[in-house]
Amino acid sequence: MKPILKRNNFFNLIIVFIFLIVFSGCKNSISSGLKNGDLLFVTAKETGLSGAINNVTQKQKNASFDHIGILQKDKNGTFVLHAAPKGGSQKQNLHDFLKDQADDGQKVVLYRLKPEFQKNIPDAIEKANSMLGKPYNFNYILEENSYYCSDYIERAFRKDHIFKLEPMTFIDPNTGNTNTFWEEFYAKKNLQVPEGKLGCNPNGLAASDKILRIKEL
Repeated sequence: MKPILKRNNFFNLIIVFIFLIVFSGCKNSISSGLKNGDLLFVTAKETGLSGAINNVTQKQKNASFDHIGILQKDKNGTFVLHAAPKGGSQKQNLHDFLKDQADDGQKVVLYRLKPEFQKNIPDAIEKANSMLGKPYNFNYILEENSYYCSDYIERAFRKDHIFKLEPMTFIDPNTGNTNTFWEEFYAKKNLQVPEGKLGCNPNGLAASDKILRIKEL
């Protein structure tokens, strides 16, 4: 009886060992090919806030995004620095970040700074880390005490002028009038629609001539 038990324990250990190897390989495969400072753009939905953002900001047919983060690879792992409604400005494990987007039915597209701008990444990541812990800016009007996603990334690279602020518009291109969603959104906050005020958005950042679209993760 004892030899059989020992044999079963031995096989169980082998199974656990194989599982750990496979699991580790899967985790490594997620981050393989990714570089420090890569930009992760999240595809937009067709409805709700996501659809409303995309409706008034989309600039390219193949770029339809509502969120963005920057990748940080260090000795502790691979992380995404980003500002999100849940958690504000945060440092999130890459695996968890990708899972959150997949659970929401959204995809992630990888962009990378062109070679001549790669030297700006260390400073940008340092700046992004210095902004962690700030609450999310639910008004999408620039201020210093809270950030929204593209605002957070633009600030990280601001010193090197990788991205730029532009006058915001909330005009529905299909009607020529202010998008109904945004009219109601700001009315509930007792705020005027910030038409023409400086700001940024994921689609605007994706249109930068300083970055390249690499692949879908």
